[in-house]
Amino acid sequence: MAQLALALYLVYLALAFGLRAWLQSRRTGDHGFRFGAFAASPAERAGALLFVLALALGLAGPVLELAGLLGAFEALRAPLLGSALAVFGIAGTLHAQLAMGSSWRVGVDPDERTALRTEGPFRLVRNPIFAWMILTAAGLALLVPNLASLAALAALVIGIELQVRLVEEPHLLRTHGEAYASWARRTGRFVPGVGRL
Repeated sequence: MAQLALALYLVYLALAFGLRAWLQSRRTGDHGFRFGAFAASPAERAGALLFVLALALGLAGPVLELAGLLGAFEALRAPLLGSALAVFGIAGTLHAQLAMGSSWRVGVDPDERTALRTEGPFRLVRNPIFAWMILTAAGLALLVPNLASLAALAALVIGIELQVRLVEEPHLLRTHGEAYASWARRTGRFVPGVGRL
C-alpha cells in the first residue's frame, strides 16, 4: 500500500500544484503562487508553515514505511476506502481548482482583487479545493496509517482552518463586502450547509 500511496501522492502534487500553476501561467502570465505568507500575519504564517509541514509529512509517510523505518497502525489501514478517497480527492481538487479560473491562487495578496467564484463546486461550499485536499490526505492516511501520515492530515486540517477562518474569509469580506457575506450566509465552509457565516 505504501507504493500506491506514494504514487498517488506524487500524482497529486504534480496535478494540484505543477499542472495547475502551469495552466495558470499559460492563461494569465502569472503562476498563482503568493509567497508573502511567511512575512504576513502570525495566523497566515502558522497556516503556511502547517501546510508545508503537511506536504512534507505526506511524502514522509509512505517513504518511511517503504524504507521500513516507520510502522503503521494496522487497525486503521483501509486500502480500498483509502484508494477511493485519495483518487476522488485528487480529481475533486483539480476540478475545483480549474473552476476558479484566473482567480486561482495559493496564498493571499491583500492588495489583489480577484473575481468571487460562486458557481460550479462553489455553489455547494465556499472552499471546495480545501475540502477535497482534506479528503485526499485522509485517503492517503488510510493507505499508510503511520504517525507521519496521520500527523500530515492533522497539520493540513489545522493549517487550512487557520488560513480560511483568519486570513481568507476576512480578506474576501473586505474585498467583496456584501456579495461575499451573502454567499457565505447560504453556503457551507467545507461541507454543504455547515459553517455558514
